[in-house]
Amino acid sequence: MTTQLNADPGAPRLGAAQKRTIAGGAVGTLMEYFDYYLYGLAAATVFPQVFFSGDSPLVAQLSSFASFAVGFLFRPLGGLVFGAIGDRLGRKVTLLITVIGMGLSTAAIGLIPSDTSIGLAAPVLLVLMRSLQGLFVGGEMGGAATMVVEHAPVGRRGLFGAFLISGAGIANVLSAGMMAGLGAGPESFFMTWGWRIPFVFSLVLSIIAILLRRHLEESEEFKEHSRTAAAAPTRARSPLLEVFRHPKNTILGILIGLPQSIAGYIVLTYGLAYMVSGGTAASVGFLGTMIVGALQIVIAPAYGALSDRIGRRRLYIAGCLGFALLVWPAFLLYATEVPGLIWLGMVIGFVIPGVAMQATLSTMLTEMFDVEQRTTGVNIGYQLSNTLGGGLAPLIATALVGWASGSIWPVIVYVIVICVIGAVATAAASIRPDTHDAGRLHERTAH
Repeated sequence: MTTQLNADPGAPRLGAAQKRTIAGGAVGTLMEYFDYYLYGLAAATVFPQVFFSGDSPLVAQLSSFASFAVGFLFRPLGGLVFGAIGDRLGRKVTLLITVIGMGLSTAAIGLIPSDTSIGLAAPVLLVLMRSLQGLFVGGEMGGAATMVVEHAPVGRRGLFGAFLISGAGIANVLSAGMMAGLGAGPESFFMTWGWRIPFVFSLVLSIIAILLRRHLEESEEFKEHSRTAAAAPTRARSPLLEVFRHPKNTILGILIGLPQSIAGYIVLTYGLAYMVSGGTAASVGFLGTMIVGALQIVIAPAYGALSDRIGRRRLYIAGCLGFALLVWPAFLLYATEVPGLIWLGMVIGFVIPGVAMQATLSTMLTEMFDVEQRTTGVNIGYQLSNTLGGGLAPLIATALVGWASGSIWPVIVYVIVICVIGAVATAAASIRPDTHDAGRLHERTAH
């Protein structure tokens, strides 16, 4: 990683603080995506039988994905609460609180008894823990993205921001790998105890994140803002009020994030339920998710570096249009029930367009807001788009396919509409800087 980060001979070498920031930010994103990918995999394959066993298969699947969506409803609240903390007290404080909360709530999900043991209390506890998980996850990405991008050298923000998505790729491999390995044994063990092990394992990730993040340092940009604010004779406005003083970018940030938010949850989460309902073994989907995650680890930084050269806006719009074009071929490949073709569908449906959007979004959002409200602004855009998009996507897709008597076409139309909205919003947003050349110009001016 060090070689890649310092590959440009014209760029300043990274200090220890910058390297710690990348590691500290990426491990939190790893936890965020581990928790959510893991829940998505379980919601598609395990929870309908464990927590909603008294319902018909369709109702049980809808109920399971509804519990998945609940967590997203609490993400905007977490984004507001922890965004304000990050903008006032520092990014480090926020990032420590969120990883502790994520670890505890995710582990608690793995300890809830089934509905055959405690009845209605089981799904109630599931929804409660999922809500807490969403609250803490809501404050994670804004703080991590802001801290990492603020530490990035000029002209390399895209590369730095994309390493957060490499953490998401590791989470994909880890969550799907654990589910696939545990699912390879007796089904009775997996459905009673096996699926719980990855959830409790989240505590281990939380401890690692705390150890990495306790040595993080605030960026010079944030320190300078803090000194200026402390010396100001008047009380600083609330970061939330500051964000809504610029409603254009706030609203556009939400719309921009919609396509990337549904990409993984349509192609991977709902896609897994779609495969299983067609007769494909869940283990095929788990292995495909591992392949996707492994590719994501290396492709995300490449997309990030590309965004530094051609601009965040161009790359993100290309990702939106690519997703709209490739989602139908992906589901055609899923219908073949051939593992190799299913895995190809997951790659062309998510890795090619989805990772391009994910690797670009966090940096692009940070460049849409000033330092004094940046964490709050990023959190609002990222979390509300994930709530309105990704959180509801599997539920909407399941309902659309049920309404269309098994046809996937309504889902394809839904994806295309979301992608067009995201592309138009990206074209209209004010992004600073938007290209690698702009970054280099700023660097030359500074020197």
